[in-house]
Amino acid sequence: MKALRNYLNRIKPNFEPGGKYHAFRSVFEGFESFLFVPNTTSKTGTNIHDAIDSKRIMSIVVIALIPALLFGMYNVGYQHYLYTGAVGGFWEMFLYGLLAVLPKIVVSYVVGLGIEFIVAQWKREEIQEGFLVSGILIPMIVPVDCPLWILAIATAFSVIFAKEVFGGTGMNVFNVALITRAFLFFAYPTKMSGESVWVASDSIFGLGKTVDGLTAATSLGVASTAKVADAYPAFSWDMVTGLIPGSIGETSVIAILIGAVILLWSGVASWKTMLSVFVGGAFMAYIFNEFGPETAMARMPWYEHLVLGGFCFGAVFMATDPVTSARTESGKYIYGFLIGAIAIIIRVLNPGYPEGMMLAILLMNVFAPLIDYCVVQRNISRRMNRIK
Repeated sequence: MKALRNYLNRIKPNFEPGGKYHAFRSVFEGFESFLFVPNTTSKTGTNIHDAIDSKRIMSIVVIALIPALLFGMYNVGYQHYLYTGAVGGFWEMFLYGLLAVLPKIVVSYVVGLGIEFIVAQWKREEIQEGFLVSGILIPMIVPVDCPLWILAIATAFSVIFAKEVFGGTGMNVFNVALITRAFLFFAYPTKMSGESVWVASDSIFGLGKTVDGLTAATSLGVASTAKVADAYPAFSWDMVTGLIPGSIGETSVIAILIGAVILLWSGVASWKTMLSVFVGGAFMAYIFNEFGPETAMARMPWYEHLVLGGFCFGAVFMATDPVTSARTESGKYIYGFLIGAIAIIIRVLNPGYPEGMMLAILLMNVFAPLIDYCVVQRNISRRMNRIK
């Protein structure tokens, strides 16, 4: 690393004002800050110095996502071998999933970071680290059969219209990864729902089989189309381990739990928001169990609601986004509870969209500033009353 540091110091004058490559200064600074902690400090304004910065926060979140990503790769291969009847061991299934998921990760980062580099060059600003997390989240929340060109369009749309137009990292109102998924869902609904998008159907470099017309419904999809109230899938430990069809990184509760422990132990995520999402979801599911309509989704036990679909993934990695979520301590309870409750309401009352987490989080992204405002104003009023 010392040799790399010396090499960067040697070529750095070429990227400074007046240097040969000064037009690419922001690109150089982006790579330098990614590899090393910057040795520059702010000169003006009021600043709070802490041991953690945005790069460390993003790095911790990426580390927390790795268990779910690795399991998702294995599950992609497992589901393919299961539904096609191919024969293979653990490593063959994992390798198949790796080869299926890796292109989506590459496309996400190339398109997203490419746009951020261009905008930074145009605005003559530093390249921010925000897309390090969004770039890995996007491939994890889409079906494995989502075409790469569609993923590229959706990523470009979300980075431009959900992030850069608001001012870049830290200024966006909506979660960038969820805007990508929302764009895919509304622009290309056949590639995001149904029974033909959750299991990879093609052979990859001789691994697995190529099968036409392969279908496999998710558990939520089965419940949403059931004709009788008790036709929801019976609980099984596969719902917890994640060996079921679903989006690449959202199926394994155990892998997501590992990520949650990392986020909470490091202090990056708020346990108040995370816990409140589960409480809100369980509460609303119980209400529907007792007083809801006679449908399979309404009669599904509350604990199944929590482990199926993107509920756990959204609660741990999306609802706790420090930029788009509530920031006041009391507001975090309200924000999380409403996300969980609204997600279940959408699932039960909207049969055309069996998943509800995406829309619930995006809706509450809009109201997060209002929640914080109300909490702050309430605190001000209480203090003023004490003075009187």
